[in-house]
Amino acid sequence: MTIAEQERTAEPAPRTPALRVVIVNGSPSRPSKTMGLVDVILDTLKDMLPIEASRVDVYHLGAGFTGAIEREDVTPEVAEALRLAENADLLIAAAPVFRGSYPGMFKHFFDLVEQYALANKPVLLAATGGGDHHALVLEHAMRPLFGFFQALTIPVALFASAGDFDGTTLLNPRVHGRIEIGLTDVVDLLRARATGAPWTRAFE
Repeated sequence: MTIAEQERTAEPAPRTPALRVVIVNGSPSRPSKTMGLVDVILDTLKDMLPIEASRVDVYHLGAGFTGAIEREDVTPEVAEALRLAENADLLIAAAPVFRGSYPGMFKHFFDLVEQYALANKPVLLAATGGGDHHALVLEHAMRPLFGFFQALTIPVALFASAGDFDGTTLLNPRVHGRIEIGLTDVVDLLRARATGAPWTRAFE
């Protein structure tokens, strides 16, 4: 059998299963700059591997969320939103910065997440704010939050300030470039997550 014949009869390479991406959106606004940033992240990620994206808007979960103190207090719809985040292959935690921190509703959502549900789960941190000084929230507030959950926070966190947008459309090419670099560095890890391969294979 010639090499050409071998190539024709070879089994096609298996397709990478779609990566289940869940966005937890901490912005009260629709539309919002926060989701404008996330949209670029998703578009960049789609060019790298197949994804299935879902979104949880914490400000629109209703009284069954805002009135809940314990996990047992939530409505079935809120319980489903929590399970969606807990079962993601990649969690994108995105929030605007208000007065030096993420919104209380964003934190309340994660107060209701099971303590070990995010252990070893890839989490991409994203935030928006009025100025670049708000970017400190990513490292000093958001990353420690997911450190408590023992999540695998992606090293490159993503921030965009008000001046990077036209309305809710992200225009700054430097931010676009940072998004591409941040995702390229971990795309093998995310592919391994989607296929269920051992974590170590992501770094071979």
